[in-house]
Amino acid sequence: MEGISLILAIVVVTALAFDFTNGFHDTANAMATTISTGALRPKVAVAMSAVLNLVGAFLSVEVANTISKGLVDESGIRPEVIFAALVGAILWNLLTWLVGLPSSSSHALMGGLIGATVASAGVGAVHGDVLVTKVLIPAIAAPLVAGIAAMIATRLTYTLGRKADGKAAAKGYRAGQIASAGLVSLAHGTNDAQKTMGIITLALVAGGTLAPDSDPPMWVILSAGVAIALGTYLGGWRIIRTMGKGLTDLQPQQGFAAQTSAATVILASTHLGFSLSTTHSVSGAVMGAGLGRKGGVVRWSTATRMFVAWGLTLPAAALVGAIAEWVTGFGAWGTALVAVFLVGSSAAIWKISRREVVDHTNVNDTTEEPAGVVTTAMAAVTPPPAGTPVDGLAVTIPAQKTASEPTPSQTSV
Repeated sequence: MEGISLILAIVVVTALAFDFTNGFHDTANAMATTISTGALRPKVAVAMSAVLNLVGAFLSVEVANTISKGLVDESGIRPEVIFAALVGAILWNLLTWLVGLPSSSSHALMGGLIGATVASAGVGAVHGDVLVTKVLIPAIAAPLVAGIAAMIATRLTYTLGRKADGKAAAKGYRAGQIASAGLVSLAHGTNDAQKTMGIITLALVAGGTLAPDSDPPMWVILSAGVAIALGTYLGGWRIIRTMGKGLTDLQPQQGFAAQTSAATVILASTHLGFSLSTTHSVSGAVMGAGLGRKGGVVRWSTATRMFVAWGLTLPAAALVGAIAEWVTGFGAWGTALVAVFLVGSSAAIWKISRREVVDHTNVNDTTEEPAGVVTTAMAAVTPPPAGTPVDGLAVTIPAQKTASEPTPSQTSV
């Protein structure tokens, strides 16, 4: 085996940088509902999530093996390809974080890898069957399964707790929500930290440092776990706000149902080696919990923007990854140019984000969603309340007559 070259060291550092962005981008998956319902204070929530993400990174390597051994042909991959893939994934993560949209870091990584691989070795280097069965199908199924499970669990929870004391039940569900949030964090570590492990292992194989079909070395597992934990502790407050308050308003019962359903789906997919998007699972569960409560609503304009981001993730990251791979093909100066572009773009996005700071002090502040077409139409045909000016006149509508009230002699206009 050869030692680690300069380009391989750059790839490893860039992969850990992606893992860091994955951590703060996906903190909302575990802790948004816990923070929005007040079950935990924001800083306590992200600290707890960070520790459990680190623990989860050591529990399995099935997803890492899917990426390092299954998605693309190892023999046609150079370290520069991995670097280009990571550039596409990191930039997509930062852009969606900037606008507060919970998109999939997993699909960003996968898209970048596919685009860079196709640009380098052609379409044949991508294993289409693995892409369909272990990436695309779970991407569609996960939010549906988690959403339906959360909706059923929410309705069952309210039915069983109908006669319970309100304050005692709320306190109990908050405790349950903390436990389920911890389970989601653990599940996130088992699934998402492994994606970085897989990409680093793939780079090490491509660089000749590891033999083909090798499992991730311990130092890779440890570094990936630490990177995602640090990112999680930083807190992706913009996405936490969207997930916790932007999609729907959750009660503790709903938060508990949503997180438990999402954690079950994520852990099951990890066991099967599916590179599942935890964002898709948790978002689907949150929407299902919102619909599961009588009178609950989902803010569909926010959900629609999120769905659009989901659809764009793979192709957008793939396009950036392919372009980055084409530039690195010019040699060392091309690789350096891509690195400068990545650093400069990341710095610019961070600077733009400082114009409107979202942190633990204002994460639960909400902005009212603009009224949709149906709401506007209903408002137009609803009679105005008494005293509302109509064309410059104040209209007084008499109240309903009661036994103790005299009949009004007239309606004043």
